[in-house]
Amino acid sequence: MTHFSRRAAGPLACLLLVAAPLVARQNAPDRSRPPEPGPMPALTIPPIQKHVLSNGLPVWIVEMDEVPVVNLTVIVKSGGAADPVDRAGLAHYTAAMLDEGAGTHDALSLSDAIDFLGASLVTTTTFDASIVRLHSLVSTFDEALPLLADVVLRPTFPEADMERLRNERLTLLLQVRDNVSQLASAAFSRLLFGDDHRYGWPLMGTEATNRAITPADVRDFYTTHYRPTHAHLLAVGNVSAAVLLPKLEQAFGGWDTGAAPATAFPDAPRPASRQIYLVDRPGAAQSEIRVGTVGVARSTPDYFILDVLNTILGGSFTSRLNQNLREEHGYSYGAGSGFAMRAWPGPFVAQAAVQTDRTAESLIEFFRELDGMTTPIPADELIKARSLQALSFPGSFETTRQMAGQLSELVIHALPESFFEQYVPRIQAVTAPDLERAARQYLQTDRMIVVIAGDVASIEQSIRAASLGPVTVVAADDVLN
Repeated sequence: MTHFSRRAAGPLACLLLVAAPLVARQNAPDRSRPPEPGPMPALTIPPIQKHVLSNGLPVWIVEMDEVPVVNLTVIVKSGGAADPVDRAGLAHYTAAMLDEGAGTHDALSLSDAIDFLGASLVTTTTFDASIVRLHSLVSTFDEALPLLADVVLRPTFPEADMERLRNERLTLLLQVRDNVSQLASAAFSRLLFGDDHRYGWPLMGTEATNRAITPADVRDFYTTHYRPTHAHLLAVGNVSAAVLLPKLEQAFGGWDTGAAPATAFPDAPRPASRQIYLVDRPGAAQSEIRVGTVGVARSTPDYFILDVLNTILGGSFTSRLNQNLREEHGYSYGAGSGFAMRAWPGPFVAQAAVQTDRTAESLIEFFRELDGMTTPIPADELIKARSLQALSFPGSFETTRQMAGQLSELVIHALPESFFEQYVPRIQAVTAPDLERAARQYLQTDRMIVVIAGDVASIEQSIRAASLGPVTVVAADDVLN
């Protein structure tokens, strides 16, 4: 993700299930059949120069010399999925502590040194990886690089700063109880994956796990997982391998080698039947609806088909869900859907914030659109979805940050380098029968759960009367602790 300050995006962002980017409603009255775009020019990506430092750390370099900047990314291939369930949030906590003191710097002097150079340094975490990213001018890169190396190789994990950070995290987690959207998303993950699966818990963990994490836990996670043989270094910008590699060897060549453990992960079965859960938030202005199931891993062979499928369903502003709930009925300001594709199957979720007095009606429309995806997709709708995805793809490589982000996906998910050049033709090759088959396979609404966070006293009766499935009321504490 793109970020311009020293910190990564706030921890609350890590609790969100963000819908994928959002094409046309099946019966929209103003639809005209667009022409299929002709063959697109091949996407030209600068070559990836692949090297390895003396300690086994892989280095990829991509030269982009239009602007005098360098983006250097260190990827450690352990993230939230490597947390013990009783220490959920440990990987996130560890990454957040990396720049709270490193080398000879405390948190403030490190921040000042980076700001003085006009650089930015970000630490962040996903379920699959922990990432440290430096962005600097070429003219200040030689001074910024040692600071990055300190953060990655020599964090000090000061206990006073750890306690400060713990209090900040506990405050943010407390705020989730008053944020109906965050509450719905957290409850959805917990009820879908259960107590014993890491995906059932927020990336940042819970109040209980954050109180339980000790300085020794953080140091042990760092020592165990932050290894050069378990990491990858990406350099993008106005640099050359001949100039850069000796500097990287000096900065990172002394990183102690050693094997990091493989992450063991249990299978997460799809729900056996439809279940509806109501999470009470008395006085809530709207109802937050989450409908979904266990989806697919990033390695799925249906990646391109699902990309187009979701674009039609909820992945664009003119998607079916948004056109229905926002434009046709006025129940919501916006609705969408997305597959969270991780190293292991993450959630598929369709979501919206809707008027409290139209909660049951909105839920009926969700299922109407989900079930409608199993019928043949009209040709014009398919063409629009393919065009949107294909024509927007080149825009993902315009900046050094974007290029680094795309390369990170290759590294984290072990994708072939040919993915970039294959993307557009594979998207354009998706057919209506492909979409119908995928919808029947992955969007089985009788095996989805529904989570609605809102004013239960106002919505329970109408939802039960709709007879869409068994209804259970759950307390916020039961899904947050």
